[in-house]
Amino acid sequence: AYINVKNLVDEEYTNNNFIVMCTKKGTIKKTTLSAYSNVRANGINAINVRDGDVLLEARLTNGNCEILLASKRGKLVRFSEAKARPMGRTATGVRGIRLEEKGDEVIGMICLADKEASVLVVAEKGYGKRSDIDEYRITNRGGKGVRTIKLTEKTGFLISIKDVVNGDDLMIINKSGITLRMVVADLRVMGRATQGVRL
Repeated sequence: AYINVKNLVDEEYTNNNFIVMCTKKGTIKKTTLSAYSNVRANGINAINVRDGDVLLEARLTNGNCEILLASKRGKLVRFSEAKARPMGRTATGVRGIRLEEKGDEVIGMICLADKEASVLVVAEKGYGKRSDIDEYRITNRGGKGVRTIKLTEKTGFLISIKDVVNGDDLMIINKSGITLRMVVADLRVMGRATQGVRL
């Protein structure tokens, strides 16, 4: 992951902003930005990743975001960032989502500051859709989540989740390198339990 920051010397900025990370097995970890203010040329430890797990994403937050984690099998959990206390760089983190089905894994994380945004999900065979954020109730960290898309043979597994607003453009790049571009406003908002449309 890469993160754009304003600077790493302004103490008010670094003490009041955070990096939230998630792993494929559903662990999340939050650390103050100030913990990364002295990065060496060969890097520093950011998270202790357990055997068999992989770091998936890292996001900059302001401490007041809502975190949404989505899994390959179409489940999504939404909780307040306040449910994850800041930890040191070498900590492992805490459970963000409970993965109950065999072979399930986290495919993406949104740290949402703009409550006007909607949730866009895309499945591996090109289907996707937008849903209102309010379709997902706020729960405690570590829940198993609710369905965010109806997965079928036609859709395949979930591969991506983004927060979008009407003014955004969406670019989809497939494995063979073909890029498609569309206007987010053209995608109507649907219920969370629907299959979506072909993107």
